[in-house]
Amino acid sequence: MIEMRKSRVLAKMRAGETALSVALKISDPIAAELAALAGFDCIWIDVEHTPNNPREIQNHIRAAKMHDMDTIVRVRRGSYSDLVYPLEMDAAGIMVPHLMSAEDARAVARSTKFHPVGRRPLDGGYSDGAFCLIPIEEYMRQANDQRFVIVQIEDPEPLAELEEIAATPGIDMLLFGPGDFSQGIGVPGKFDDPRIADARRRIPEAAHRHGKFAGTVGSPGTLRELVGMGYDFVNLGADVIGLHQFFSGLMKQARP
Repeated sequence: MIEMRKSRVLAKMRAGETALSVALKISDPIAAELAALAGFDCIWIDVEHTPNNPREIQNHIRAAKMHDMDTIVRVRRGSYSDLVYPLEMDAAGIMVPHLMSAEDARAVARSTKFHPVGRRPLDGGYSDGAFCLIPIEEYMRQANDQRFVIVQIEDPEPLAELEEIAATPGIDMLLFGPGDFSQGIGVPGKFDDPRIADARRRIPEAAHRHGKFAGTVGSPGTLRELVGMGYDFVNLGADVIGLHQFFSGLMKQARP
């Protein structure tokens, strides 16, 4: 029987290992292949802040799958279709920005997980369902088990319901976003604020109490600290930052 490709990120986190990601802003899938060849477990493709269109996302997913690397798509906050279409292209996971409440978490889970967890619209006729070649009940079971839903805690408001959010069936990971959180508490970019440190600590604790995973953004220099705090997933950087460093380095050598 044809089966859905298993998630590399989930396999690592379920084994107690840390999954590592890199964010790609560049739409050419060569960037995905380069990330895979470097050894990343997944790429993070953004639709919230970049003009990536569905075809570009699909090409990233295909390039990643060639190397057994996962793709996570940070979606737009819109209709249920905005949440679901990356999954049907066979992205391993989606990331929902600015989750604001437990009610919001329940609505996301309902739209993105199949029965018995939610009521995700059922088709199976595209890439993730092997174009109707996976029997429908098996497709639903595999999708619920091998595809994951991340919600971003990047505002102060959802902290009031953090335990209830973490307990929501169908939500697989809480991901702390310090950038928007700093703006939400009135200190944009001041990442040494103790309220940011407190939120960064609370999120993996709440996630693990309810059997969920925790993710955040970091760097190679902060990775060990974040893993020590309990983070199971860390995004280490972005392609545009690396390219800028490369180009700047060339110019510094050429024109010291």
